[in-house]
Amino acid sequence: MMDLLNNSFFPLFAIMAFVAVVLMVEALHMMWNSYRGPEAKKIEQRLRALSASADTSERAAVLKNRMLSEVPAVDRLLMAIPRMHRLDRFLLQSGLNWTVAKLLMMSIVSAGVAFVALSFVSVLPLLEMGVMLGAALVPFAYVQWKRRRRLQRLEQQLPDTLDLIGRALRAGHALPSGLQMVGDEMADPIASEFRTTHDEINFGVSMQQALSNLGGRVPLTDLHYFVVAVLVQREAGGNLTEVLGNLSELIRNRLKFHGKVKVLTTESRMSAWVLCLLPFALAALLNFANHEFISILWTDPVGITITNIVLGMMVVGALWLYKLSHIRV
Repeated sequence: MMDLLNNSFFPLFAIMAFVAVVLMVEALHMMWNSYRGPEAKKIEQRLRALSASADTSERAAVLKNRMLSEVPAVDRLLMAIPRMHRLDRFLLQSGLNWTVAKLLMMSIVSAGVAFVALSFVSVLPLLEMGVMLGAALVPFAYVQWKRRRRLQRLEQQLPDTLDLIGRALRAGHALPSGLQMVGDEMADPIASEFRTTHDEINFGVSMQQALSNLGGRVPLTDLHYFVVAVLVQREAGGNLTEVLGNLSELIRNRLKFHGKVKVLTTESRMSAWVLCLLPFALAALLNFANHEFISILWTDPVGITITNIVLGMMVVGALWLYKLSHIRV
């Protein structure tokens, strides 16, 4: 060892070892980045979106092999079930990289966990079924929440997107170039949707079909107005730039009005939450303070009947409060 330290080649050997380790780490990072990095995920999302296109032409048929499951046998089984592609479109609109099989499996596992947890306590059969059903719907509720947030973000980005396309048209660019600018310069999620539309046009899909696919992927009324305006302009002519500017201003005014309505209805929405949660909070408090007094509701036959009726009336009341506190603008 001392001979190696005294050797004049040891510093050169240490430098070469250090460079080799750095190069190996860089190679591993590049390999991971090529498969799991941001660019790879962005390309995967664009290909998944393209595969969910509604185009039925032969030219676009190669893009429609979107898998409902990573297991071929399960994928064939799900393909045979009606309306599974609607569920797949629902997942696509949420922005999650889940398959239909994964969503259904998570739902079954959630219901199973709830069943195992309820097996250790004594509850009403109707309440047990309700809890299991609610647990099974938790993954769907999460997907719905992600979908709603993504669509809200898309709606907020739409006015700036229309302004960008209008400026591109005034500068002399064609509409496909304007769509490409949106995909390059805007932020996700609207950038990914317009990149998908531009990719479809580059792959040979007609402009009308590509815009129709965009409207199908993004179920927003304002975006449908944009699609209709472009298609009408291509058929009948007109000043598309002015139409996009007016549509952008209209969407901005509607979003401002929606914000004012949301502020004014905050009190009613909070009251609805309190009215819905207060009975359960009082029941839990009474169960902790005087268990024998409240246990009649799930031990006595008359109490069970009253509990079922009250729960049904609470569900109706909760739905009624939801309709009253949510104003569609």
